[in-house]
Amino acid sequence: MPQLPQPDAAGPTRRAAVAAGAASVVGLLAACSGGSGGSAGASSRSGASSSGTVPQTAVTDVATGLRAPWSVVWAGAAPLLSQRDDARILQLDGDRTREVATVPGVGHGGEGGLLGMAVRDDRLTVYYTGTDDANHVVSYAISKSGSQVRLGDRKVVLERLPAAGIHNGGRIAFGPDGMLYVAVGDTSDQQAAQDRTKPAGKILRVTPTGQVPPDNPFPGSPVWSLGHRNVQGMAWAADRTMFAAEFGANAWDELNVIRRGANYGWPVHEGRASDPPYVDPVQQWPTSQASPSGIAITGGTIYIACLGGRRLRAVPVASPGTGREYFVGRYGRLRDVAVAPDGALWVLTNNTDGRGAPNPGDDRILRVEPSALR
Repeated sequence: MPQLPQPDAAGPTRRAAVAAGAASVVGLLAACSGGSGGSAGASSRSGASSSGTVPQTAVTDVATGLRAPWSVVWAGAAPLLSQRDDARILQLDGDRTREVATVPGVGHGGEGGLLGMAVRDDRLTVYYTGTDDANHVVSYAISKSGSQVRLGDRKVVLERLPAAGIHNGGRIAFGPDGMLYVAVGDTSDQQAAQDRTKPAGKILRVTPTGQVPPDNPFPGSPVWSLGHRNVQGMAWAADRTMFAAEFGANAWDELNVIRRGANYGWPVHEGRASDPPYVDPVQQWPTSQASPSGIAITGGTIYIACLGGRRLRAVPVASPGTGREYFVGRYGRLRDVAVAPDGALWVLTNNTDGRGAPNPGDDRILRVEPSALR
């Protein structure tokens, strides 16, 4: 089994590790809590979605037999997949999978484990929940032996972010500005989402090596936006507008336009509030119809993979209060959607994560051409 460089040893006890806890990031945030948030405003409305159709012949299996897949990215033309529970990174090669590595130090429990991945230049960045009861972001050098991807030296990007059995966030993405955006859930500490000295309930923005960019909204702080419950999807439109999908609690899931320094209201509000200090979602859905996770944008459309809603949503960038929905109930829980190098959509099912009802061959990656979604 391929071995990756080991992380630094954890502290003397799991409880102590959490307390020093998110020390490296929280200490930085506490030092820069002054200043005011940026202004932002967007109208919100319940999703005005209609049902779309897609020919069965337009959907094909890329891979089957996966176990709780969470994220798919590409190292050049090579697809890489993270599996949450066993911490394995797999490469898809034709109709086969091969293990690239098992990420060391991952502690699966509840919604934690090996979560999001992102690629920039020749490095793979991953977000994982550690055995020290904290979340971490690290990167690995990418090399190839023929067509086979290999991972090399390990570098810490962010460490000791708060973690819990639920609401870990975990999605990471490089924006068009070259910066790394990191979604950190509220980890069941709801009030932390409104506290700029704590990373929980935030979208963080750092350089690829984890430094705070000088143009972040709060000097010296990695916080880009706050007031989030559990963001698991981030993507940018062609005009650089940033969108994020977010889990609500019992009423509304959200699609938000993310603006520098803006506050999205959790836990003061869930869904639309028309309360000026906070930014309303551009679209919201009942939680039974969404539980949005990964998102992708191509051809002027935002595609949203829904877990509890068991469907793929398609929302026009130009009219984000509307949309269509596909595959309702057909493939079960959908964890991620990504745009492949050839322009096709890859959709990850998530029926083996303990909350779904696996179909034969689950979990799987589905391939569908966007033009087939009608």
